Amino acid sequence: MAAQTTRTAIKLDWTKVGTQLGLRGSTASALANFKKRNDDARRRVQVLSDQPTTVDFGHYRSILKNTAVIDEIEQYYKSFQPKTYDVSKQIKAIESFEQVAIKNAEETKSKVEVELRSLEKALADIEGARSWDETTVDEIAKAEPEVDEYTARLVKGGKWMPPGYQERFPNLSVL
Repeated sequence: MAAQTTRTAIKLDWTKVGTQLGLRGSTASALANFKKRNDDARRRVQVLSDQPTTVDFGHYRSILKNTAVIDEIEQYYKSFQPKTYDVSKQIKAIESFEQVAIKNAEETKSKVEVELRSLEKALADIEGARSWDETTVDEIAKAEPEVDEYTARLVKGGKWMPPGYQERFPNLSVL
């Protein structure tokens, strides 16, 4: 799996990633920083893989007086076995987390798309609406029946002005 990931990372066209995903601002700069770190790490690995990996203990015996230390280090070096760890459980946990994250992202995407369509429809309604001075009282009553019912209750109670109207819009006519 690691070899496949490495091959995929090498094939990745970094110049197209930001533009294809429409990344801007801090996300685009974070991606650029990640690419730079990736390139630096790849160069370091290449430099280290080109260096010899064997230790010439004879060379150290010839330049140091205390060869017993070199013999002891050589014995440790030859008997060294790196520890191996089973990381399959962690990989399975990461993969299951990734699946849940992708599922949640797809659900969020669908909800956002629905909300976006709703907002686009509302915007089209707003842009296509007539201005207030072109709207009639009958059209308002048809669109919002509560306004007509409220007005009917006021008139039935003998009130020709809604409460607070005179305070907000005083009669300025002089008789």
